[in-house]
Amino acid sequence: MFKGSLVALITPMTEAGAVDEKAFQDFVNWQVAEGTSGLIPVGTTGESPTLSHEEHHRVVALCVEAAGGRVPVIAGTGSNSTAEAIELTRHAKAAGADAALVVTPYYNKPTQEGLYLHFTAIADAVDLPIIIYNIPPRSVIDMSVETMARLAKHPNIIGVKDATANLTRPLHTRLACGTDFCQLSGEDHTALAFRAAGGVGCISVTANVAPRLCAEMHAAWEAGRIDEAMAIQDRLTPLHDAMFCETSPGPVKYAASLLAKSSAFCRLPMAPVADATRARVKAAMVTAGLLN
Repeated sequence: MFKGSLVALITPMTEAGAVDEKAFQDFVNWQVAEGTSGLIPVGTTGESPTLSHEEHHRVVALCVEAAGGRVPVIAGTGSNSTAEAIELTRHAKAAGADAALVVTPYYNKPTQEGLYLHFTAIADAVDLPIIIYNIPPRSVIDMSVETMARLAKHPNIIGVKDATANLTRPLHTRLACGTDFCQLSGEDHTALAFRAAGGVGCISVTANVAPRLCAEMHAAWEAGRIDEAMAIQDRLTPLHDAMFCETSPGPVKYAASLLAKSSAFCRLPMAPVADATRARVKAAMVTAGLLN
């Protein structure tokens, strides 16, 4: 169910900072039309840390409604409070999401046993497929392959979004968790290399503004047209660089504004991106053929 080019959706906002519900649903429809194979609302790229619980719930419901069953919706439901993560995951299931993306608890710095207990509690509480989101640069902690293998035995824990950028990790995870464990890259730069190491797709930031190119790259890979996939990768690499030249989602929301898909507004503490970043993002979009 979960493979190819999936997108970590931005949350379009008005210039006054309110969630722009129409722009969001229009954006979801555009993503599906462009070939995106899975939608991830209210992750970090969707500014989940600054959304209220009511807004979080609403964005998930809007995404499910707009997707209309055409592609799966994997709702971000993670928290550094286990009880809060359970509540968000329960809501995602009730809203009709196909799965939940649950980040490792940030700031608390739990032990590996704490991680095991946290994810087990969520998986026990809600009958919904769960994808572990392992992103040490943001959450400080790194889930070990051994802990992930323990969790993979739970019937509701079905995969990982791996944002370690460590390309030996999917090799060891494949051996420890089995070939049916769904491994998705969480790093745009490693999308193809990750697939070569056993992954089945990428949860992408860049796909917010280049959904067709990202989808075509994965389709070419799956069809064995490796040279074509790598040629698209070459076009996308400067854009990947630009999307992370400042803390995400600042650059990608600015890029989306250039396509008239959203305002560039991010809630504090995310500052407006610098002029140099704007120039770099625009130049990368021109290079990728997204702007004239």
